[in-house]
Order: sequence, then C-alpha cells, then structure tokens
Amino acid sequence: MKHWTTTHLVAFLSVLMLTAGCAKDPGRLNLSGVVKNISSGVIYLQRYENKSFFTIDSAAVIDGKFRFDTKVRLPEIYGLAIDDSGNPFHSFILFLDHNKITVELDTVHEFKHTVVSGSVEQDLLNEFTGKYRTPVSEILKSHPKSLAALYTFYRYYSYRLSPDEIRENLRLVDPSFAGSEYVKTLQELADHLEKVSVGSKAPDFRAKTADGNTASLSEYLGKGYVLIDFWASWCIPCREESPALKAVYHKYRDKGIEFIGVSLDHKSERWLEAVRQDELPWIQWIDYSTWGGEGVKTYGVRLIPYKFLINKEGVIVAKNLRGADLDKLLETYLDAL
Repeated sequence: MKHWTTTHLVAFLSVLMLTAGCAKDPGRLNLSGVVKNISSGVIYLQRYENKSFFTIDSAAVIDGKFRFDTKVRLPEIYGLAIDDSGNPFHSFILFLDHNKITVELDTVHEFKHTVVSGSVEQDLLNEFTGKYRTPVSEILKSHPKSLAALYTFYRYYSYRLSPDEIRENLRLVDPSFAGSEYVKTLQELADHLEKVSVGSKAPDFRAKTADGNTASLSEYLGKGYVLIDFWASWCIPCREESPALKAVYHKYRDKGIEFIGVSLDHKSERWLEAVRQDELPWIQWIDYSTWGGEGVKTYGVRLIPYKFLINKEGVIVAKNLRGADLDKLLETYLDAL
C-alpha cells in the first residue's frame, strides 16, 4: 500500500484546488429585471453554446418585470429573449455570476440601450465592444482571467486570424479556461483551418437534405467545380446576397459548376421558408447542429456567409468569396472549360 508523504499530499491538494478553480460552480441565479415596452408575456433564459442560444427556462413578465432563480453553472454566458425562435439576433448575450444582477432589457432597438448592473464581466464586454481593431493579444494580456476577454477572442477575432495566430493568443489565456468550450473550439478551429487552406484537398462532410436523407460532399467532387455556400435564414447579409448569388448561378450553371448551400439553421421550417422566399434554385442542405455542424467545423467556418470554391480535381482554389469577386473568379476558371 502506498504511503502518502507530505510532498505527495501537497501535490495532491494543489491539483485538487486547480481542478476546482477550473470548474464552474453550480448555483442559483439572482437575476431580475424589466422589459421595456412590454408589460406582460414570457421571457426566455437561454444557454449559450457555440454562437447559438438554446432555451433552458422561462419566466412570466408581469407589469414589465421578470425574475430568474434557476440553478445553473456560474459564472457562464447566457442569453435573454422574448421569443423562442432560435434566431441568435433575437437574444441578448448576458454574462452571469453569483452576484445580484439586474437588467433593463430594451427589445425595441435590438438591445442597443439594454443596461446590465452587477456583472463585472458584462462591464468588461461593454469595454471591449467597438474596439475590435485593437490587437486581441493586448486584450488577453490585460485580462487573461476574464471570460469576456476570452469570448471577445472567440467571437470577434477568431475568424480573421491564422492558425498560428490563434494558437499564439491561446497561450495568453489563463490556464483555468483550458477545458472550456471556448478554448476547445479555438483549438479545433486552428487545426481545421490548416486543412482547408487554398491548395488543399477539399475534405468531405455530410449534411441533411430537405427530405431527411444524408448527402455527402464527396458525391460531387471530381465531376466539376463546386461552390459551397454556408448561410442561414437568420443571417441578414446572407439573405441580402441572394439576388446577386442567383445571378451568378444562372450565368455559370451550364459551364460545369454545382452550387451547394449549407444552412446553419437548427429548425427546418425556417430554413425551407427562406429557400422558398429567396427562390434559391441550387442544392440545399442543412446541419441542425448550427455552428457545431460537421461541415462548419470541418471547414473552420466562424462567419457567414462564407464560400469555398473547389475545382474539378477536388482542390480548394478560393474561399471567402463575395459579390463581384465571385463573378470575376468564376469567369476566370469556367470560361476556360
């Protein structure tokens, strides 16, 4: 039987304390507030997961007031919404902890004038907002233990950094976040981005068709050019781009190219309605896991709309294509066929 020495005991307790420090504590919220311009109804408390919101509780709005004392993991990121649509733009992101937190929720102006009191991390997030030209390394060096700083890196910087830059900035994050969803996602993103650089073989992925069948990208590779368009019904820039994208599709569809739309919606009704409204004529797939979907993760997508152009040899030749640049590029490749 192994005997514990003082050294062993100190080491064990150190590991135990570190583990406890890394874990989020379960606790009850002390969250209350008012909803401006709404006297009655329902407000939803949502879990924030990979840039999406999922309802975990609801409360009645009475005389414009609401309260939550839900048992949840703290500190953590949550959302408040007055509808359960799943549209991320209909949710207000909220950093909650064990403190008493009050919210004045402004729903008329897309939460622009919402005021949160009692949350230190929410105050930090407000400080970082609008300063996205500041190198993220400066934010992380100044606030390595801040969840708001890590979120800002994860949400607003990751899609414009190289794999090496992502890894370099992760080294600035406090070790207590090592097992968090945000760090894991950033680590995976760096790995995936290396595999979908221009000149790389396009990796395969699967998604669902409108009739519920499973489709694979590999079924279309090697037969001609393929344009993958990652989008969602709730993505305003995606929807605004539809007319121009349709014009490009009709111009080149008979020149050896297939368009494939991959939706990040997690409800098929809204996806199919958007396809119908925008009259999108090309192949449409959906992955109900939103930002955690197989195609989204495989291709390192953190911003939509986002497109990849794959040639007839199955090699990625361009990505992040928009508008006139897409038209010009397709003309360069397809007119030679």
